[in-house]
Amino acid sequence: MGDVPKPGGPALEVFDGAPVGVVVTSGPDHRLVYLNLALEQLVGRRPLEVPAREALRGIFRGEHFFDSLDQVIETGRAVTLDEIPAHGERYVSSGIARMSLADGADGLLITLVETTAPARDAVADERHRLLQRYRSLVLALHETQVVWVGDPMGRIVEPSPGWERLSGQTWEQYRGDGWQQAIHPDDREPAADACRQANLQKSHLEQIYRLRQGDGTYRHIRSRAVPVVENGEVVELIGTCMDIEQEWQEQRRRRLLDAAAEATAGLADLEEVLAALAGVIVPELADACGVYVLPELEDDSVSSAFFAERVVSIGRDGLPSSPTRTERISPDSDFARVVRTREPVRRFFPLGAAAQVNSMALVPVVVDGTVVVMVDVVVCGDRDPIGPADVALLRRTLNHAHTHMSNAMRFQRTQRIALALQNYLLPDPPRVPGLEITARYRASATAVEIGGDWYDSFRPRDGSTVLTVGDVAGHDLAAAVTMSQLRNMLRGLAMDRREPPGDILRRLDVAVQSLHDDGLASCILARLERKDDAGWWLTYSVAGHPPPLLVTHDGAARFLDCEVDPLLGAAWDLPRSSAVAALPPRATLLLYTDGLVEVPGEHLDQGLERLRRDCAALAREPVDTFCDTLLTQLPTAIKDDIAMIAVRLPDPQV
Repeated sequence: MGDVPKPGGPALEVFDGAPVGVVVTSGPDHRLVYLNLALEQLVGRRPLEVPAREALRGIFRGEHFFDSLDQVIETGRAVTLDEIPAHGERYVSSGIARMSLADGADGLLITLVETTAPARDAVADERHRLLQRYRSLVLALHETQVVWVGDPMGRIVEPSPGWERLSGQTWEQYRGDGWQQAIHPDDREPAADACRQANLQKSHLEQIYRLRQGDGTYRHIRSRAVPVVENGEVVELIGTCMDIEQEWQEQRRRRLLDAAAEATAGLADLEEVLAALAGVIVPELADACGVYVLPELEDDSVSSAFFAERVVSIGRDGLPSSPTRTERISPDSDFARVVRTREPVRRFFPLGAAAQVNSMALVPVVVDGTVVVMVDVVVCGDRDPIGPADVALLRRTLNHAHTHMSNAMRFQRTQRIALALQNYLLPDPPRVPGLEITARYRASATAVEIGGDWYDSFRPRDGSTVLTVGDVAGHDLAAAVTMSQLRNMLRGLAMDRREPPGDILRRLDVAVQSLHDDGLASCILARLERKDDAGWWLTYSVAGHPPPLLVTHDGAARFLDCEVDPLLGAAWDLPRSSAVAALPPRATLLLYTDGLVEVPGEHLDQGLERLRRDCAALAREPVDTFCDTLLTQLPTAIKDDIAMIAVRLPDPQV
């Protein structure tokens, strides 16, 4: 047998000196891959790499032996065959069990012992030496790897130095069922159940679980065991454990990157790509994931607050998902620190904190030296906290959006130029004694060109304060040009003479239809003035626009009653109405465009009611904070331009 190749690998050489015949087969056709010397002496030299039925033809009488091979490879249940008729007047006994070969294939381990009297005596003479050899082999393995011995239910009955080194448990801690305490809580029941199944089915077991190391971290372990069967009953389990953390991490990396490539195939929109990637990240790497698209920041030091659009928010089953929205980022936050350093940040929390969060990470995605996207991931409960390998894998996964993010950068640069032009066209509010006036403009997060939203505020010669917001249909240069023309004409008409706002809008409507045949615009025009000791009064007219909102200092908020006239450009030279309202001291008046209240798929009334509630809660905030908070509390990323102007009335006691 010395020159016979052993395709099964060097591990099979342990059977070379066994006093019983040993055969190892591979695959469902039971191709012979190993025969030891004792078997050759029993049945003669047999060819390797051929099916057992062919290689052992003429040795056994009948098909019972070969049928048993098929049964074991299919079911995994070991069998023992006694007194099998062999050639001549000989009989043999056989044990057949399924095993895993070095190349990962399933095979069979077959032992054959001649049961005629002379052969039995020869085997008995060798039995003691064989047991001594294998006892020494197991002791040697104990010094180099984890070998364990358990009772039929998997309760550990012998010490294992390898297990102690790997887990940090002492013999008193891991004996019996104590070993399960070192297993990750989610893996304990499957590990115990695998031992029970090996006993019931008399089959080998193989499982992968997470084992806690002495330092408290977990590593993936592959455990394999075979039952020792006597008289048809399992008397003990013999097994080994192998650290496969590196192999598991590599498989995980390939699986995640393949899933990311499949999820993003054929997608063109950046938000769709980011949502698809978040769906891969959760729950594979984290329990929740938020993705933010950042503006192109002019100052990389991020010394002042800025806004980021949370375009994706996803959580595993059982965890709430936050709505997409615009968020104000403080310059001293972890978020801003990651933007400055371009390095991830991880934070860890003791269990028992809110939502059972044990760790979180902020991971920047850098394109051409600029942080374009920020990913916020959270891990909860007993799950392993986020580690450096998780962060590295997150970054590799997000590279699938690199091309889309490059396109987004070009979009942002174009949008920034357009926004600069828009801001140039919109004036700063005037300074009016006793009044606080704040204006805000936010561009759409999806439109690359400037739009037609505007605000304006100025003081005619009569000392009143004129306020206006409006919206020209469209998101293109034509809409911006029309907006600029309307705003300038409206300012000229309001300065020209003192008349009700409805009359001024009627004259503006005539101009719109003369200059723009198919142009449409909505608008509010209001005049705010103090009438001696009678307080502040507002006279206003609404052309197809959401109504003004009045918020009192004590937190009551209501929309001002008015008749909503048609859009500018929709009706030729029709009379337009004006309304008058008294404004209480310290109240806040808000004029706004529909981008502040409109959400796709939602009725406008819901958006108006949400705005009313939000403003009521902000009644006593400084007017700048009032406006900024409204922008950050939007339920979704901004899909339309927003223009707003807010006026805080004075306290008469001051």
